[in-house]
Amino acid sequence: MTSVFDVAQYILQKRGSITAMKLQKLVYYCQAWSLVWDEEPLFDETIEAWASGPVVRELYDAHRGMFAVTSLLRGTPDNPTIVQKETIDAVLDFYGDRSAQWLSDLTHIEAPWRLAREGFEEGASCANEITIASMSEYYFEIEPTD
Repeated sequence: MTSVFDVAQYILQKRGSITAMKLQKLVYYCQAWSLVWDEEPLFDETIEAWASGPVVRELYDAHRGMFAVTSLLRGTPDNPTIVQKETIDAVLDFYGDRSAQWLSDLTHIEAPWRLAREGFEEGASCANEITIASMSEYYFEIEPTD
């Protein structure tokens, strides 16, 4: 199985150095669209509904303290399959030029993050899981648009 670190390394290989926040949002959207287009999760790691948007804690722990991420000590960009790379590439084509803040704002208006944070005040710490089921259901109903 491809790990979130493999996906992150592939993104970094394609895009170069990006902010930690943007990397988190891009791996989130890669997971979301893999559920819709490939009908399976891209990686097994859990995505949590943090105040700043979706975050994979294991990935966060790997880049903690970095504003910009150039590389990680874990993961191999060659591990994703051809189909997975096509999904990641499509996500990068659509979301890759967006700012980290734009991506974060988008996640905040979408149902999976909002549902996972029900009962939490804006800005409050939260580690609730954004479930595969909620992501699959929500993103299956929409197509990315400008």
